Amino acid sequence: MDSEQRRRRKQHGRIYRPACAKLFLVRSVTLCLSFLVFLLFISSDRLPIRRDGSFRPVLRTSTMSLLPAFLTGGGGGGGTGISQYQNLVVEGRVLLPDHLVLIVSNKLTPPTDNLDCVYYDNMLERVVLKPVISVDKYHHQSKFIVRCHLPPLNFSASVNLRGRGRGRSGDGVVERREWLLLLNQSVVPSWDKVVYEAVLDSNGDTSSAVVFAKGLNLRPHREADARKFRCHFSLTNFDQGSFEFKTRAIAAAQEVVRCLLPPSILNNLDKAKDIRVSVSHVDYKVEGAGDAPLPSVAKVQIINSHELKSSTGKYELCACTMLWNQASFLREWIIYHAWLGIERWFIYDNNSDDEAQEVIDELNLHKYNITRHAWPWVKAQEAGFSHCALRAKHECRWLGFFDVDEFFYFPLRRGQYTAGPNSLRALVMKYSDSPRIGELRTVCHSYGPSGLTSPLSQGVTVSYTCRLEAPERHKSVVRPELLHATLLNAVHHFKLRDGYKYLNLRESKVVVNHYKYQVWDSFQAKFFRRVSTYVTDWKEDQNTGSRDRAPGLGTEAIEPPDWRLRFCEVWDTGLKHFVMANFVDSTSRLLPWERSLA
Repeated sequence: MDSEQRRRRKQHGRIYRPACAKLFLVRSVTLCLSFLVFLLFISSDRLPIRRDGSFRPVLRTSTMSLLPAFLTGGGGGGGTGISQYQNLVVEGRVLLPDHLVLIVSNKLTPPTDNLDCVYYDNMLERVVLKPVISVDKYHHQSKFIVRCHLPPLNFSASVNLRGRGRGRSGDGVVERREWLLLLNQSVVPSWDKVVYEAVLDSNGDTSSAVVFAKGLNLRPHREADARKFRCHFSLTNFDQGSFEFKTRAIAAAQEVVRCLLPPSILNNLDKAKDIRVSVSHVDYKVEGAGDAPLPSVAKVQIINSHELKSSTGKYELCACTMLWNQASFLREWIIYHAWLGIERWFIYDNNSDDEAQEVIDELNLHKYNITRHAWPWVKAQEAGFSHCALRAKHECRWLGFFDVDEFFYFPLRRGQYTAGPNSLRALVMKYSDSPRIGELRTVCHSYGPSGLTSPLSQGVTVSYTCRLEAPERHKSVVRPELLHATLLNAVHHFKLRDGYKYLNLRESKVVVNHYKYQVWDSFQAKFFRRVSTYVTDWKEDQNTGSRDRAPGLGTEAIEPPDWRLRFCEVWDTGLKHFVMANFVDSTSRLLPWERSLA
């Protein structure tokens, strides 16, 4: 019996000894290589480490493609691809409710309609190619946003990109086993829990990182306890076990957390660029207790000084808005308000697929000074406005937040129009040196379809002339350097720093005409997209009594028979007559937004 057991142990030893030896050899080689790489790394200038132990990262962009030649169309597999896509680096992915966002660190030059999204299926060992939805500039052209369709059923969200070779169709299924080896195994964050933006905010002697995150579950319109959060700074993704620094939060509200910078970055702010940032919950009462950092695609963005208006000082009055497929309103909205004195425009585009960029390019040819910023994040208007305030405060004394269907108007006084060119700018400048006023609020009047079934060519200011009698809500113009550290806002207004207050402007002096309830073809788009974080989409059977909704419409985009007659209590043609008196060309009898500016 004993001899039989000894014989079996010898057989097992012969079977497993080679495998164990191989495993030991692989581990030994791996450890040696890792040690050599570490020595090479610390001896280079990629991560200088001083004797005081401070962290001084220097980021370098790898020139090595994340995709092989046959994936980028550079060769093999019968492809004759586009060489400009051979070194695409996808540095982040986020799974949104209706599409997938890829952040690409390379510069993509037109045309981009020959770019495919690559979907991997682990189970069936297939790869599916589909054309991208759109490509957009991101972070001042240093990066690009690529939008892809949602992955097919049972396919991974770790989507990559490839250039399409000649002779290829857009959609297709390609059996290629080796493509699966390229599958990125890191988890692609979903939109309900991810850190998606980070900005370096520098105020003279003080600097901090402002981080934007979904999944914090903070109460709307209220300041949160900053002690419950920490920021994490790293050169790589946090799920890779990389070296990181942690700092405490100093302000938090809604989707924004403001944190101190690590000392090594604080001493050299240029080193903050493209450092990845995340946020975590902590129990400040228990040492070391807390959650893991949220998944993150956010890298610190630095607002470059060369983009700022420094030679002649700040602009007196700027405007910021967020839009989705509202290019048809832009020309009227910008030309009209530029006449009233707005000098600088920040347009946050929330995934439009219309001609917004073309309209902006045309207006900029005529010195309207507009910047379009791709904001791919859905249900994040409040965060977008906070982000805009950070960008604008270096350039603007006053910053207005209002939509492209809202128009400032100076009513008649004693039967006379008192407003002229730059009237709105002159109004806010009266308070520029105020020691207490940080925000000016203006009431809004909501206009209905005014009996129309289709809009007039003269635009909304001439088309809609019947409104509700009582004002609804207000819009604000703020001094961005006086906003609270949390950047807390409710879209219509901001929280100010201690010691400052807002001022309600008299309705007899200035109002905002809100062309909210337009002809049905224009209005029904509101059912399909609400950009505010805390406003329910109208197709959902929630908060049906909200003032954001149109009364009596329910949750379906079905035109009521009497729609053209609704929301009409007071006929008010004041702005229409003002526009016709001040903007009509004497020769063509056209308004400036009716004709081409070319």
